[in-house]
Amino acid sequence: MKVRKVTRWLACCSAAVLFAGCTVPRAAAQATHRTTLLLDGQWDVEDSVAADAMPKVYTHKAPVPGLAHSAVPAFPNVDQYQSRELLSNLVNQGRYSKADYEKLGDARGISHQKRNYFWYRKVFDAPAKDAVAILKVNKAQFGTVAYLNGVLIGEHDPCFTAAYFDVTRAIHWGARNELVIRIGAHPGVLPKDVSAGTDFEKNRWTPGIYDDVSLMVMDNPVIATVQVAPQLASSSILVQTVLHNYSDRAISTKVQQQVMEWKSRAVRSGDVETEVDVPAGESKTVLQTVPIPHAHLWSPEDPFLYQVATKTGGDDTVTRFGMRKFRFDTVTQRAYLNGKPYFLRGSNITLHRFFEDPQSGTLPWNEKWLHRLLVTIPKQMHWNAFRFCIGPVPDRWLEIADENGLLIQNEFMVWTGHPDWHTGYHDRYNTKEMITEYSEWMRDNWNHPSVAIWDATNESWLPQFSSVIIPAVRHLDLSNRPWEDSYNTPAGPDDPVEDHQYLLYGTAMDDPGSADAAKHPAFQMTDLESMMGPAPSAPTSKTGHAMILNEYGWLWLNRDGTPTLLTQKLYPRLLGDRNTTENRFALQAYLLGGETEFWRAYRRYAGVLEFVYLTASDPKGFTSDNFQNVQTLQLEPHFEKAMEEAFNPLGVYLNFWQPTLNTGEERDFTIAMVNDEDRARSGTLRLVYTDAEGKEAEAGEAPFALEPLGAQSYLIPPKAPAAAGKYSLQALATPDDDRGHPTVSRRDVILQLSISKK
Repeated sequence: MKVRKVTRWLACCSAAVLFAGCTVPRAAAQATHRTTLLLDGQWDVEDSVAADAMPKVYTHKAPVPGLAHSAVPAFPNVDQYQSRELLSNLVNQGRYSKADYEKLGDARGISHQKRNYFWYRKVFDAPAKDAVAILKVNKAQFGTVAYLNGVLIGEHDPCFTAAYFDVTRAIHWGARNELVIRIGAHPGVLPKDVSAGTDFEKNRWTPGIYDDVSLMVMDNPVIATVQVAPQLASSSILVQTVLHNYSDRAISTKVQQQVMEWKSRAVRSGDVETEVDVPAGESKTVLQTVPIPHAHLWSPEDPFLYQVATKTGGDDTVTRFGMRKFRFDTVTQRAYLNGKPYFLRGSNITLHRFFEDPQSGTLPWNEKWLHRLLVTIPKQMHWNAFRFCIGPVPDRWLEIADENGLLIQNEFMVWTGHPDWHTGYHDRYNTKEMITEYSEWMRDNWNHPSVAIWDATNESWLPQFSSVIIPAVRHLDLSNRPWEDSYNTPAGPDDPVEDHQYLLYGTAMDDPGSADAAKHPAFQMTDLESMMGPAPSAPTSKTGHAMILNEYGWLWLNRDGTPTLLTQKLYPRLLGDRNTTENRFALQAYLLGGETEFWRAYRRYAGVLEFVYLTASDPKGFTSDNFQNVQTLQLEPHFEKAMEEAFNPLGVYLNFWQPTLNTGEERDFTIAMVNDEDRARSGTLRLVYTDAEGKEAEAGEAPFALEPLGAQSYLIPPKAPAAAGKYSLQALATPDDDRGHPTVSRRDVILQLSISKK
């Protein structure tokens, strides 16, 4: 069968609104008029080289949602693809020939597999006849082409947004149906203008239908989209409903809205109704204000959720939301949640890199695994935020974030880099295409209270995003979330800027013992003592805008303790002949914990997010995550202990990194404290020397008192012990209301005999 080009299904609505489908999470009750059939589960799968080679026989099974590498029996060489961005990076590192790279021409990259496409087949029974049937493929890569009962329905090229297809003309009502979906086996099959994701550090590109597939059946007028924008000042919501009439006659209907609490289903508003006429074959947008008296606000500490039921004469749907307002302020350079300053603490997840990890399997869709990843561990680590880095996640991830209280910096998969970084790589972004893709991406995510920041790009110096693309789509979000566009000039007056503080980068670039290493002394944590001075300083930014520190460290280790490609030279320089697995893990945690304490204590940033909590672990990889075992989600123990302390809302930073002191030495130690909570904290601050056996040797103490969201520095002058040896110098802050759980900042110190005692 010859495939002809079918444009994306946009005829019924503008690119800005498209089709919402049922926005209620799976656990919620189904609507009265709309029937939604979830088509997830095991699908038949086969591959092909040609685009028109629909299989006659399927010999494999694969999960939906999931990835092709989980097929049974397994396909050989799945995801074996090297992108143009990766190859340009390898050229710079001397690991790939520049001449071979130049032979690529305009190709996206090089495929190392004997296939271009995967075909997914599902047989299902359709419900009884109704007016309209819409197929939703929530996310698939690379590109989606849909056939129902042998009829070509349409195609949707973007990899990170939902595809909607009107299948009314092809469906067999009340009978058996065969659905076939073709996806690309690698990015090379996509049109050049379509974003397949840019990542200079991704070795493999794994295809799959990685989010839900569903069929929605309803009568006219169809509810195409619902957007809920909280209005905290008036304790109400603004609801924008887009209707589409598929019939050949005009329809008059009422659009009804009613708000309920999500868990209890208690009704919180009376019906709000608006009469509307929808012409034949056209769309109509309806704006309604729905009061919610004494609305319960959403926050990470109290993730309270509502849902609004939207009804017409022929369709209804339920949309979940939270009453919250998140913004940045350029004057104060702070983030604000529900009108109060709020400090982000967390980490990063690069899910699309994790897809290439042999350990990933079906884990990203395992509910128990997800709950530990996004709920149990973040609560233990005192995290309230994540950056979903270079690639949107399945909807279920955001549903969990909504339900359990996480603020998400939601980043699209665009990494332009700097022209000087990568040999021969030239940015290729079609402005019109990116406006379409960003519009769809916003539509898919704008009702999630967890989505706090639209993140257009990673480490980008390509101004078209801030100057053209973001301004073209920003108005679509009625909640007016802030946009972050990495290193470009912020698109809005109160948009934030990302900062990546890789203090150890220079140290990692030189071979140990080389002339270059001699010229470039290794970064020492003692440098932190002079970077800010003894007291917390005011926030500073080159742009004047609020800053988010969403990457720092350059200390990556694979799960087996071996350095990554980017840290192979670092650990020999830092550890010398002590460069063992145990010492590497211990040093990584020690330095990451110290940097975290430092960046939080000096309040330069509105948010501090470590890089990286979840990604692939690969001997040929550039970065790695912090897990000892990713299948059980067991964190590396040194990291777990250090970072749990470093991210405590009651933060403590001992501003001391000198490796040696003299026995009996008397000096003042500066201890900076922060309070990230909206309540005053007070207690006792102790500075303690403990010996190698953990026994307390010398100590000093002082009371501390911190205002809500406040910061304060203290001086404590304990005398160093008289005995030489290894010690742990610990600053312990024990609040009056929780004496059993002090926050601890630790420094390793060697006491040497003073000259006078030698």
